[in-house]
Amino acid sequence: MSLVRWNPESSFFPSISNWMDDLFDNGDWSKPAVKGISVPAVNVTENKNEFKLKVAAPGFKKEDFKLEIKNGYLSISGESKEEKEEKDEKYTRQEYRYSTFTRSFALPENVKAEDISAEYTDGVLKVVLPKKKTEEKASTQIAVK
Repeated sequence: MSLVRWNPESSFFPSISNWMDDLFDNGDWSKPAVKGISVPAVNVTENKNEFKLKVAAPGFKKEDFKLEIKNGYLSISGESKEEKEEKDEKYTRQEYRYSTFTRSFALPENVKAEDISAEYTDGVLKVVLPKKKTEEKASTQIAVK
């Protein structure tokens, strides 16, 4: 008889730690709780004149997006539906694809909400949020008494 090193990864029964990792997805809370659901990645950049959002959403059409400003938040949502049916003498095959997402962003006070623009090209939704021009306030002298 020889000693064999036990490897929980190769065991027929999953170990408690593997089960917990699968349940909590390795502790990465930024991922959706349900496997198979995805939320598009968003890159946010800022310069002195504007904020820019780039939403990676391949497979959508520009008509699939809805942008709405409500209570100081910009909500970007997309919904895409595709139905495909093939008929032959011996079989019928139908495929469906539904994809939907919503992302919301708190708008800074210095954004001109009425001038926000969006463009969808090559699978990327680009949203430009222009900044309001800040007025420099005149300096006031205060006399010390």
